[in-house]
Amino acid sequence: MKLQTYIVILFISMTSIMCNSSKKEEHDTTKKSSKIEKETCASPATATDSLKLVNHQIEIKGEVETTLHLTIDSLRKMKVATITNFKVVCQSGEVKKDDKICKGVLLKDILQKAKIKQNGHKDRNFYIVARASDNYKATFSWAEIFNNPTGENTYVLFEENGKPVKNGEMILICKNDIKTGPRHVYWLKSIEVYKVK
Repeated sequence: MKLQTYIVILFISMTSIMCNSSKKEEHDTTKKSSKIEKETCASPATATDSLKLVNHQIEIKGEVETTLHLTIDSLRKMKVATITNFKVVCQSGEVKKDDKICKGVLLKDILQKAKIKQNGHKDRNFYIVARASDNYKATFSWAEIFNNPTGENTYVLFEENGKPVKNGEMILICKNDIKTGPRHVYWLKSIEVYKVK
C-alpha cells in the first residue's frame, strides 16, 4: 500500500514539474517573441541623434560607369514621381508611418543614370545595397530592379506629406514589399552596386 502511495505522489510531482517547465518555456518564448518584435519595430533615433546621421548627398558607386553624388536638388531635376498612401509596416504588422503623399525618384532611373558596368546584355549578376549612415542595409538583385515589378516600386524619397524627409534628407523605400519596414532605409548614405562572384 505504501509503495502504491509513493508511486502516485511521485507521478503527481513529476507531472507538476513538467507542467511548470512547459509554462516557463511558453513564457520565455513569448518574451523572446516580444523582444524580436520590439527590435524589428524600433523607432528612428531621437531628433538629436538623427541630426548626426543626416547626409546631404547620396553616393552611387561600385560597379558603375559613372559615380554619382546626388542631392535633393539633383533628384528634383530627374523624373520625379508622386507616391500616394505609403505605409511603413514592420515585421510584426504594426504600421510605423503612414505617408499620404511622397515625392521621389525611382532607384531604377538612378542606376540607369550611373550605368551599371555590364559586359553584354546577359551580364546580369549584380546586387544593389542601399546603405544608411548607421550602416543599416537593404539589398536588391539586378533582376528585382530591372526585370520585376519591384523596379517600378523602389524609390529614393526626398519629400513626405509636403515636407522634407524627417530622418535624413533622403530615404529609400520599396512600395511593393509585404512588410515595407525591413527595406525602408532612413539616413540614406549610398547606393552600392556589386557583381556576384
